[in-house]
Amino acid sequence: METKNLLKKNTYLIMFRDYPDIVNVEQMSQMLHISTKTAYKLLHDDKIQYFMIGRIYKIPKLNILRYLNIIA
Repeated sequence: METKNLLKKNTYLIMFRDYPDIVNVEQMSQMLHISTKTAYKLLHDDKIQYFMIGRIYKIPKLNILRYLNIIA
């Protein structure tokens, strides 16, 4: 079990390390190699959890990894 947690932590540190811990829609679309239109659809369909500050979408990098089933 401890090995699994260590693996998750390493994955978080390695994958998307060039991106901040909280990204915007444009950064998310770059990370996933999808269009911004598709990125907004993922958010609106509640596939990836996000929060908003004003009208700006903020997506924790951890939620993107969860969407990819890399981290439970």
